[in-house]
Amino acid sequence: YPPSTQPASRNQLELVAFRTHLKHVKMMKIAALATLLAGSVSAFAPSINNGRVNTAIAAEKSQALPFMNRPALLDGSMAGDVGFDPLGLSNIDDIGIDLYWLREAEVKHARVAMLAVIGILQVEIFGPAPGCEMATDKCQMDAFWQIWGAHPQYIAFALIMITITEMFSGIAATSGRESGERAPGDFGLDPLGYSKGDNFERLQAQEIANGRLAMFAAAGEIMQGCSTHEGAIENLMTSLKANSF
Repeated sequence: YPPSTQPASRNQLELVAFRTHLKHVKMMKIAALATLLAGSVSAFAPSINNGRVNTAIAAEKSQALPFMNRPALLDGSMAGDVGFDPLGLSNIDDIGIDLYWLREAEVKHARVAMLAVIGILQVEIFGPAPGCEMATDKCQMDAFWQIWGAHPQYIAFALIMITITEMFSGIAATSGRESGERAPGDFGLDPLGYSKGDNFERLQAQEIANGRLAMFAAAGEIMQGCSTHEGAIENLMTSLKANSF
């Protein structure tokens, strides 16, 4: 045969086959690498489920505690809600207590605490109310026992009124929780019409914020009165004098 038409040698055929095998292996590696990268990206990409975007690595954080996730039920719809629930109390729902019940209790104690703080300071500054002249002690914890010793019927009457108030409050809270038509702490008491104004949401936030502060203040007044047997203002002045520079 002429040189240009001679059949390919065995070595040349093996070389062509080897090059073809290398190409196939290279293509398989590229395909495998592309599949691996696609799987890795999809693991971190947002997934759409029922029209909602869920991300596994970027959960919404609490406004009050940015290093913790926001509690599921604290979505900011309640006044004063900043996602503060490190103990997970908002998730309790198996012992007759739920978020509605806890909110009702918070609002109630906030209002009572605000009245208590003002009442303690008012009596300490201006003196006892008419009919309670025997309560002369500046420490209202000791003044309570002075009234108890002179007129125990006053304390008994107060306990009866508290019981009646708690009964109506419990009925309202239970029916409101079942129907869903009543906000926690709402008794329809609004003689000045604040709920009809444009600033009602701001007023609700102010009420709960001041109420939370008042709960700390009332607890401080009671604890200091029981330990020092001095009035709240006396304790304040003593603290300022002892810690002044």
